[in-house]
Amino acid sequence: MATPDFIRELRVTAGRQLLFLPGVSAVVLDDEDRVLLARRADTGGWSIIGGIAEPGEQPAATAVREVYEETAVRCVPERVILVQGMEPVEYPNGDRCQFMDIAFRCRAVGGEAQVNDDESLEVGWFERDALPPLEEFALMRIKQAAGDGPAWFEHPAPPAA
Repeated sequence: MATPDFIRELRVTAGRQLLFLPGVSAVVLDDEDRVLLARRADTGGWSIIGGIAEPGEQPAATAVREVYEETAVRCVPERVILVQGMEPVEYPNGDRCQFMDIAFRCRAVGGEAQVNDDESLEVGWFERDALPPLEEFALMRIKQAAGDGPAWFEHPAPPAA
């Protein structure tokens, strides 16, 4: 994921300290219920599409923007499927971030899937029973997108009496 300008500006004064950031991911489905995936340039692995919300940007708009920027596919968000705080991550340059991910199920409405920026090596549509190797992050969201149940979130322990 390319580092947005606003984070580069924050890093000038914040240094390498932990930043809590709004992340958005999208499980994009086509009319055949195939899943849109991208093979990431940074890891070489396949994943769903995602990115960081810009200041003032609504999460659903982030999903639409990221999908188009990375794959040239136009989509519309259908529903929130998951909200999850992620574990902190440290990048090779020493920057530390922790993301709060809001995941959407989206429907493709136009465009042709193709590499549309420098964040992906390949993009493509995959049948759910023929997915390439994926991390649990993507698998959990694809599974959650399959149903019409409520959004997944980790249930907190009840407050102490």
